[in-house]
Amino acid sequence: MKAGEAMQPLTEAELADAIRDAGGPLVVRGGGTRPVGRPVAGAVLSVAGISGIRLYEPGALTLVAAAGTPLAEVEAVLAGGGQRLPFEPMDHRALLGTAGEPTIGGMVAANVSGPRRVQAGACRDSLIGVRFVDGAGTVIKNGGRVMKNVTGLDLVKLMAGSWGTLGVLSEVAFKLLPRPETEATLVFHGLEAGRAVAAMAAGLGSPFEVTGAAHLPDARTALRMEGFAPSVAYRLGALAGHLAAFGTPARLEAGESRALWSGVRDVAGLLTGPGDVWRLSVKPSDAPALVAKAGGQALYDWGGGLVWLLMPEGCDLRAQLGQIKGHATLIRASAGMRARIPPFHPEAAPVAALAEGLRRRFDPRGILNPGLMT
Repeated sequence: MKAGEAMQPLTEAELADAIRDAGGPLVVRGGGTRPVGRPVAGAVLSVAGISGIRLYEPGALTLVAAAGTPLAEVEAVLAGGGQRLPFEPMDHRALLGTAGEPTIGGMVAANVSGPRRVQAGACRDSLIGVRFVDGAGTVIKNGGRVMKNVTGLDLVKLMAGSWGTLGVLSEVAFKLLPRPETEATLVFHGLEAGRAVAAMAAGLGSPFEVTGAAHLPDARTALRMEGFAPSVAYRLGALAGHLAAFGTPARLEAGESRALWSGVRDVAGLLTGPGDVWRLSVKPSDAPALVAKAGGQALYDWGGGLVWLLMPEGCDLRAQLGQIKGHATLIRASAGMRARIPPFHPEAAPVAALAEGLRRRFDPRGILNPGLMT
């Protein structure tokens, strides 16, 4: 291997050897599409070569794939079986201006979830098994390949969102959901943010199974339904009546609805212009006041529980907002800005102590993405 080239093991055993033999920090990389967190110096360790779908059982609604498997490959196979990942994973490339190919392991490492999270749960909620290599080069297996054999889910959940700081994933297993026959969306125009959040709360709290609730920067408020066509048609009409106090909504049928939610999922073209992008995770009813205090363009997802904010370059949003009940994560900014401001929201002291203890336990040499999350 030439100087500067990434290490790219092709098997789990080679991955374990590479970590065990490492003489310094490692920059863990999947598809290279999500450079979130502090810039990390070290030798690049890519898992892209550990690829392939290991098990797909449509009847059991389960899938097992190597961590470097392209997410597009997984989604194509599932579509052929009339199934899907429940949580609608986001593709960060449009927002971050990156290339590469998202991998299923990178998706798990970042706990990437899209608009359907509000109804189906996050990536970690569908994850049922993992294999990974810790910082000492030890292969660890946790969970199972099918639901009936799953044990030890706590460690499975811990790996989702750990950003490669506890171990390098080599294999992941998921429970799946059937792909719906169709979808449609109600769209209200011109609601101010507080009214939009109230409308989304009313829709999500209704019995009509809303699977997406978002308020866009152009003041459109969208609520999605999925399922069999007759059911969707009935529920959409009932929801429009239920939300009559918020106005008369337009209706987007399947194709238009899919296009709208693809844009919401990837924050594609919805936050326009230069600037830093922050991700707020807060109580929905708190979101409008926080956005008003912050200024900037805002996209509300998850009924207002997730807010994407476009802010001026170099703005420290946490300092501007002060103490909040939630998290403010810096998603897109210059390397200098990410080095100056911790991208991830500072943890409370007891939580930070637990997290540091876990990192020491799983990565005693401190070589896996060191300093990424602090």
